[in-house]
Amino acid sequence: RRFILADTPGHVQYTRNMVTGASTAELTVILVDARNGVVEQTRRHAAIAALLRVPHVVLAVNKMDLVDYAESVFALIAEEFTAYATALGVPEVTAIPISALAGDNVVEPSARMDWYGGPTVLEHLESVEVGYGAAEGATRFPVQMVIRHQGERYYAGQLLSGRLRVGEEVTVQPSGRVTTVAALDVLGQAADAVAAGASLSVRLADEIDVGRGDMLTAGSRPPRIAKTVEATVCHVADTPLTVGRRVLLKHTTRTVKAIVEDIPSRLTLDDLSQHPEPGSLVANDIGRVRVRTAEPLALDSYADSRRTGAFLLIDPADGTTLAAGMAGEAFRAAGATAAAVAADADGWDF
Repeated sequence: RRFILADTPGHVQYTRNMVTGASTAELTVILVDARNGVVEQTRRHAAIAALLRVPHVVLAVNKMDLVDYAESVFALIAEEFTAYATALGVPEVTAIPISALAGDNVVEPSARMDWYGGPTVLEHLESVEVGYGAAEGATRFPVQMVIRHQGERYYAGQLLSGRLRVGEEVTVQPSGRVTTVAALDVLGQAADAVAAGASLSVRLADEIDVGRGDMLTAGSRPPRIAKTVEATVCHVADTPLTVGRRVLLKHTTRTVKAIVEDIPSRLTLDDLSQHPEPGSLVANDIGRVRVRTAEPLALDSYADSRRTGAFLLIDPADGTTLAAGMAGEAFRAAGATAAAVAADADGWDF
């Protein structure tokens, strides 16, 4: 297994770095000093992991050699952190006691912590399930480009979630036109079906208007088609984001003109409190925004899809990324029943 590592500091001025790293991460390792336990920086990292819906979180309790490898110290830290992360909606926490200096539980199990029976850090990283659920999700295929081959039109892109099969009925969003898949091509080879993660080209049975930025969808849960988006954003630019600012909104392969209609609140990660009507967002701020677009978008809630629920706000003057957005609610309450979770996902507003 290969790894891509993003080292993101926990200081508040590097919030945008943490958001950038977590946005595509499948696992977050949060490092804690066993002498200090859970501190403000730890809680900030946990909150961002929850906000960005990172599926796996590892709590690495380091410097156990400086607390005499005491099980009680580790247990208290793990219990406190797990309770906090679970309340934020983090789906999975794996706590591992380590000593990076001595190598305890980093690669090989530690004889000095025989009270711990879980995996080492590397063992967990090499065995944790990644990419789960994408193929079982609703089908989402953003069109990147149109290819003409032997008199036929193929639509190329990456299947972000779900599956595509020859003969399957699909809907072209945002137009709503319905057609069927006539052929699939993966690396020059015909295929009967493909799963999420594959890059391919699709030929449709009907001659309909499809171009870059359109999305082929299928399944019982279609995306929301709307021109008003309510979302949580992390502002990453040095220039403030203000009400009335004209921006470009980039969602998958579609980029449209938009305007920031409202910034109703700003989030403080330390205590998860909301500060109403901040007026603007500056670098490293996380807040709620309402954006109106010139053209309709086909978005999912970020809680349902990290790929099709995410977007960027871009400065139309120079192409600078202003903010990273997550459509829908920021945090989902822990302990919610399945019915409540479904109702929340169905009822979120654009």
